Amino acid sequence: MFIELTDHLRCPAEHDEQFLVLLPELIEDRWVRAGDLGCPVCGRAFRVDDGIFESGEPPEERGTSALPADAVAALSGLGGPGGYLVLVGGAAGNAGTGVTPGVGVVAVNPEPAIADGTGGASVIRGSRLPLRSSSMRAVVLGPGYAEDPYWIAEAMRVTLPGLRIVGEGEPPVRPDLEILASAAGCWVATKIRNRPPPTGTPPRSPRDSSAPPPAA
Repeated sequence: MFIELTDHLRCPAEHDEQFLVLLPELIEDRWVRAGDLGCPVCGRAFRVDDGIFESGEPPEERGTSALPADAVAALSGLGGPGGYLVLVGGAAGNAGTGVTPGVGVVAVNPEPAIADGTGGASVIRGSRLPLRSSSMRAVVLGPGYAEDPYWIAEAMRVTLPGLRIVGEGEPPVRPDLEILASAAGCWVATKIRNRPPPTGTPPRSPRDSSAPPPAA
């Protein structure tokens, strides 16, 4: 895990958003290879082994992506360097391709699995996005994730206002999400500014418990 990504992490437990404190054991060239991430609120500790942040039990495998790297780059709409692009599930198969030069990549539950640092990507495994709200430049949801209301809500939460969320599957219908385009089993959307989320509690994951990085 690229060490600067730790500034954008949050505790995945169900409490008010809180940062995580890194207790490193091994760092190589600004990459955290081993250590723990602790929450000062709930006291939980989350392990980093072989550079992979284990934030919880990930969902069952949901399939590989049909989107090539150039399509991911175009659909996510990142026109310049800086910040982070999040690739979830099968979409994270593009993490090692240098999909967005100058933009950090966060590979969440990649299918198939990849090693941390592949193509400069930080790898996270878990049942949600343990990332701060409104901190990512774009999120691409792979098959299965893009039709799951919980993961769509998570993608909307972590994406900066006005920027894009891309999904492989049927486009969702939400009052706080504007579908910009939909074709060939893929949709592109953005959060509607100043629109409150739907009433009620967002669905929880069934497994949920309570500067760009250099290539490794």
